[in-house]
Amino acid sequence: MSKSDQVLQEFMHGLERRNPGEIEFQQAVEEVAATILPYIDDKPKYKDARILERMCEPDRIISFRVAW
Repeated sequence: MSKSDQVLQEFMHGLERRNPGEIEFQQAVEEVAATILPYIDDKPKYKDARILERMCEPDRIISFRVAW
């Protein structure tokens, strides 16, 4: 297993812990992360800024109704 594969697996493990049950989201993130992870690893400024983690925060909408 290459270093890039190991980093991807560690990243995905953390993502799965934070977003359990969201299979489609996890699959989409894995496909994108596998593509851009080598680029991010080569650029220390992106790695230090945790760009990949910030890109993979899902949108959440909370809706509630207040009756007057």
